[in-house]
Amino acid sequence: MAETPTTPEPSGQVSDAVKGNWVDSFAPAPTRPYLRLSRADRPIGTWLLFLPCMMGLVLSMLNDNIVSWHDAWTVVGCGAGAFLMRGAGCTWNDITDRNFDGQVERTRSRPIPSGQVTVTGAVIWMALQALLGLFILLSFYPKAILLGFVAVIPVLIYPFAKRFTWWPQVFLGIAFNWGALLAWTAHSNQLQWPAVVLYLSGITWTLFYDTIYAHQDTKDDALIGVKSTAGLFAENSPRWLLGFLIVTVCLMAFAVIGATIHRSPLSMGLALAGVWAMGWHLHWQLRNLDLENSATLLKLFQSNRDAGLIPLLFFAGALFL
Repeated sequence: MAETPTTPEPSGQVSDAVKGNWVDSFAPAPTRPYLRLSRADRPIGTWLLFLPCMMGLVLSMLNDNIVSWHDAWTVVGCGAGAFLMRGAGCTWNDITDRNFDGQVERTRSRPIPSGQVTVTGAVIWMALQALLGLFILLSFYPKAILLGFVAVIPVLIYPFAKRFTWWPQVFLGIAFNWGALLAWTAHSNQLQWPAVVLYLSGITWTLFYDTIYAHQDTKDDALIGVKSTAGLFAENSPRWLLGFLIVTVCLMAFAVIGATIHRSPLSMGLALAGVWAMGWHLHWQLRNLDLENSATLLKLFQSNRDAGLIPLLFFAGALFL
């Protein structure tokens, strides 16, 4: 049975929000609870949704050596879509998890369990974000639009996964990296095998970073019966994380080779160097891992924005070689 929600602090700030974020500092007061519901005060999730899109788009450009103004719109559309659909997904997650969130120290200050937003208000807000995202999706090629509709399925399933499997991070990876497939197809109007391999590498990357993130809640999760890879791996997590790191780097390298096989060796080499550099960043995270320190876990999780930016910048540089 859920505990009675705690009274929110006067500011209404969520406990794990970035301090001094734009929502709590500048957004109009009536909008703040809804923006917090969308995690706009915690932008890392939008980055982790957006970066696979950009990797897929740039690798698709490398694959066919075509760059057009349509790609500029794809960047804008994917950016706005990542913000909106991440917000809609987080709202859905908080609606389904509202009773669990009230029992976990880190999440009980979220807008629904803390009483800042009603369930009805959250449903309306989710529908509005999804509708705006749909308008953006409809501007892409038909095959990309179809992929966008299919992407809704793992988003709907993910919040329930922690109730029936120790591997909910797999469902998160399936949902969060779908943009690699969609953006590749938004550029080329066809889905090719390097995009699928890139997508699989994104799933193992998600297993890496979200296992780190989930270790913040292992004690509370055990009490309320919520499952995660962090709870499954426990003290063996570093070994599993090393495995996810290796698979991520190998799969991404294979995707890069497939996308750049017809380009110059210098172009392929630069793109592969980005994958190597990402691998070293993930290794740095692993070396600094402290499963008992929540602040360190959160910092390492958030550093995956930089981990994803590293190969993307190398991929973009390879376009000019």
